[in-house]
Amino acid sequence: MKFISWNIDSLNAALTGTSPRSDQSREVLKKIAAQKPDFIALQETKLGEAGLLPAHKSALAAFFPDYDYVYVSSVPPAKKGYAGTISFYKKGLAVKADFPKIGAPDTMDSEGRLITLEKDSFYFVQVYTPNSGDGLKRLGERQVWDKKYADYLSALDAKKPVIACGDFNVAHKEIDLANPESNHFSAGFTDEERADFTALLERGFTDTFRMVHGDVKGAYSWWSQRISTAKANNAGWRIDYFLTSQRAANKVSRSEIMDSGSRPDHAPLLMEIDL
Repeated sequence: MKFISWNIDSLNAALTGTSPRSDQSREVLKKIAAQKPDFIALQETKLGEAGLLPAHKSALAAFFPDYDYVYVSSVPPAKKGYAGTISFYKKGLAVKADFPKIGAPDTMDSEGRLITLEKDSFYFVQVYTPNSGDGLKRLGERQVWDKKYADYLSALDAKKPVIACGDFNVAHKEIDLANPESNHFSAGFTDEERADFTALLERGFTDTFRMVHGDVKGAYSWWSQRISTAKANNAGWRIDYFLTSQRAANKVSRSEIMDSGSRPDHAPLLMEIDL
């Protein structure tokens, strides 16, 4: 089975926008569709309270005619038009969808950050992990989220294998970003966030990209939009992941970062696994 995950940074902009960046996003969507994956997970949809509008649904039907989908958006008391996730699955696949609340702090459980699709032999979970924010103002809440999320995945793993993907908002090791020495106090590379990700893996999960590619350097999934030369110079971070339960990791045949061209921000990930 083939899975693709991508932080799209505004589904509305990708589907209905008229800017050059929207054009770039649509090219990435075409690349994703061309792979004909069984499952697609998109994070940071930023949909409003009304959810998908008719124009969105029409565009999605054009890009992904062979898929059904479920989605969850940020709702009060959380900010509107914030976070959000959507999961696609090929028509005919029998899945059970859940939008779990994990007991996260602040408004995190209302921000549309988790979707779980259950199949008979596995769970497919996508996540958009909260960012610790400028000045690390949300780091404390983020650490609580990390523990609650690890507890949630572990509980699923006790029942059947788990495939977990998404924007985890953490570069796990120094090899996972271009400039580690200057970022030890930056959101996404603090000692606390990295330790939490280590703790998650130690509960029985495998970082499939590192399993397949080892300590390859220069492999990143995100490049800052605030720095105009970041993508061209490959000054990036690897903060997006496909994880699997350790007992299913030997069934993974591919785990890679897809080419997103000149578009900055996130690149999609692709994983194939025999389940």
